[in-house]
Amino acid sequence: MTDPSVPAPAVSADATKDETTAVQPQHSRPPSPEVVEEKEFKEGGYGWVIVLAVHLLNAHTWGINASYSVFLAYYLRSGAFAGASPIAYAFVGGLSISIALGISPIATISVREFGTRNTLLLGSAIITIAFIGASFTTQMWQLVLSQGIAFGLGMGFTFVASVGVVPQWFVKRRSLANGLGAGGSGMGGLIYSLATNAMIKDLGLSWTFRVLALIVLVVNCISSVLVKDRNKELGTVQVAFHKDLFKRPEYYLLIAWAFFSILGYTITVFSLSDYCQTVGFTATQGSVVAALYSMSQGIGRPIIGHFSDSWGRINVAAVGTLISAVASFTLWIFAGPHFGGVIVFALLGVFTGILWATIGPVSAEVVGLELLPSALSVIWLVLAVPATFAMVIGVSLRVPGPGGYLFVQVFVGLMYLFAFTSAWFLRGWKLWQLENLDRNKSRGAGVMRNDDAAVTGDTGVDATLPGGDQQTLREKETLAAYLMRGKWIISTKAV
Repeated sequence: MTDPSVPAPAVSADATKDETTAVQPQHSRPPSPEVVEEKEFKEGGYGWVIVLAVHLLNAHTWGINASYSVFLAYYLRSGAFAGASPIAYAFVGGLSISIALGISPIATISVREFGTRNTLLLGSAIITIAFIGASFTTQMWQLVLSQGIAFGLGMGFTFVASVGVVPQWFVKRRSLANGLGAGGSGMGGLIYSLATNAMIKDLGLSWTFRVLALIVLVVNCISSVLVKDRNKELGTVQVAFHKDLFKRPEYYLLIAWAFFSILGYTITVFSLSDYCQTVGFTATQGSVVAALYSMSQGIGRPIIGHFSDSWGRINVAAVGTLISAVASFTLWIFAGPHFGGVIVFALLGVFTGILWATIGPVSAEVVGLELLPSALSVIWLVLAVPATFAMVIGVSLRVPGPGGYLFVQVFVGLMYLFAFTSAWFLRGWKLWQLENLDRNKSRGAGVMRNDDAAVTGDTGVDATLPGGDQQTLREKETLAAYLMRGKWIISTKAV
């Protein structure tokens, strides 16, 4: 990286079970046992234990991964591996993220075949082995294999197995709970950015890896045992790819937002420590800035989640992405050479990493809960490509001298600007969808809106008419015509 659960009062059976269809009238069919079970489900409860467990898992996967900025600064200045180029070191950091995301189809299958808990334990074991292996590395290819590929594999199994669990336990506070869970990566980044710098100084690189291996083994295994999913109750579709996703234009907008966001995020999170030393600050100051950047995400992601629930998940994601672009073009470029300025930029890290706090809830808004695992699986696979080469691009754009990061900063700002544009048009699609649903309802169609319902992006919406017959209501206005009208741009509706 990062990135990439909801409490609610009583949830109606059909509203929970039929995420992607209109709600059936109660008289249309007798409730099934699964529906009765969903009616009895109470939001929260053990779900808060799940939130804590996922928080710890994120802290000891993505959080540790965020501390690679400290490792990278050390590698670039110490010559730890003879003959290794700066691009090779940058490739290790990007590779860990891309492997974690690229393994998502296999991890999704593992969850389906072996269960969430076993997949989490597998990921924890792989990470432990990766760090132990890294502690004995003497050549660059060994570092790539251990800290890059093996760590990425373990992180991927852990991430994919845990990312969809929290939303299953909440409805109205889904974004808040998801933010609390995702905030673990920020808190882990805060702790391990400082701890890694101190351990490398006092213990050396090898023992730093061994200490990390022991911590991951203990914390992640305990957290994995605490995790419990609700896949059977919700009828979650655990398939790596679902063909219906690729028929939805809004899904491509979602992917575009995530694609550009991760390019900007990966370069930022891995560059801050080295950037600080490039403009004249010490390694300790660089680790402090990296830690503050992670802290802002750890504290800010639950706040982002809270406001997403009330202001609209797509709205918050879009505005947060725009703030990231503005901060990159202004604060980072002009105030960055001053220690106070770079600290302020680091504290805005909650926005530059907004992808991880909102990707789950936003995806649920677009495709619904039933297709969420498949939708996220495809997104992670797509994001593996930019994650692999983000830092390679960043290091390539970096030039010697105090102003050597200017091209990097401009590139990051452009990526967030492109991401905002994608998210803003996704917002337009959602407003179009809701307007059509409201129009059909006003015509007596009997459509009842569910916050997690998703309809296809064509000109029709499946709806249930009084009497229980399924009919397709054709819309008078296409998505393109609606967007061309432009009225949606100034809409204040929470979406």
